[in-house]
Amino acid sequence: MHILFAGGGTAGHINPALAIAGYIKSQEPDTKISYIGTERNLESRLVPAAGYDFYTIDVSGFVRSFSPSAIAKNVSTVIKAVKASSRAKKLLKELKPDIVIGTGGYVSGPVLRTAAKLGIKTAIHEQNAFPGLTTKALAPDVDRIMLAMPEARKFMKLKTEPDNVGNPVRRELLLADREAARKKLGLDSRPLILSFGGSLGAKPINEAVAGLIKYHNNSGKYYHIHAAGRTGYPDMKAELERKCGVLADEIKLREYIDDMDVCMAAADLVICRAGAITLSELSVCGKASILIPSPYVAENHQYHNAMTLKNRGAALVIEEKDLTEERLIKSVEELLSDPETASRMGKNAKEAAIVDSNERIYKIIKELYAQK
Repeated sequence: MHILFAGGGTAGHINPALAIAGYIKSQEPDTKISYIGTERNLESRLVPAAGYDFYTIDVSGFVRSFSPSAIAKNVSTVIKAVKASSRAKKLLKELKPDIVIGTGGYVSGPVLRTAAKLGIKTAIHEQNAFPGLTTKALAPDVDRIMLAMPEARKFMKLKTEPDNVGNPVRRELLLADREAARKKLGLDSRPLILSFGGSLGAKPINEAVAGLIKYHNNSGKYYHIHAAGRTGYPDMKAELERKCGVLADEIKLREYIDDMDVCMAAADLVICRAGAITLSELSVCGKASILIPSPYVAENHQYHNAMTLKNRGAALVIEEKDLTEERLIKSVEELLSDPETASRMGKNAKEAAIVDSNERIYKIIKELYAQK
């Protein structure tokens, strides 16, 4: 079996493809995995590092503006799209994949569209509650549509009903144990707050969390682990030194959380963005959360993601425009002063989890392979 993936631009599109590929290889080691992405984006590093054959096409997205520079860029995008389809056709004829799977990003458009025209079995996996433009454009043409969140269904025109498969989640999180994790971190029975804003950091979250940390720094009420991100860490470290002096032993400021499985398993409350994979991890681990969706992403999809958990009673949502340290402190105090509320939110999150996402996706791939 030869599976070709197409997707990229962000880790949210690439990591699901790598997770699916890894699971397929664990079940059928002889499966050939190939990947088409762009030369300049993150996939050009992550895919070869995972050991898969990587091929490139040159595509770019449209700019939603009528300024002269935007119009010039969009003309260039159209020219690239024509060339990308030709390049995709050449690669598909050379590689002869049995199935082509798109995981989002504009690079998947010409590859999936061309594969469908060539009669190759196709599928797309949409990670978000509000599907991207590429996914919506491809939906009427592909053989199977796999949704991480069923709410995405109403935004697409489909030729076949979608499959609800969830997002692939790292095995370490599926197996994480709360008590073992808390013991590893040296925690007693006091609640642990885990907060982060992404690998680079999110300034509004860092600023609000700094206020929260100052509020409870010497109270002894909570543990708190916060990742400020690569670009945000120096400023936040200086800010906390100014506001708090010495941080209490219960509070840890990090640049990045490289043991997320341990920290997530141990946490009682998580404060974070609302990326699709993060929400799947919160659900799998059964964690109460305060979600601060990024307003800087396409189609404001993080807000739609966040609302899927809020509507299940599993999260509080604070939009960035409404985020202040006072609002965050009040929300944290309300949740952690009432353990039953936080526990109920965690249970509601757990009920929304799809823990066998890889298995569901693999089953669909095998069905498509049997039909070729």
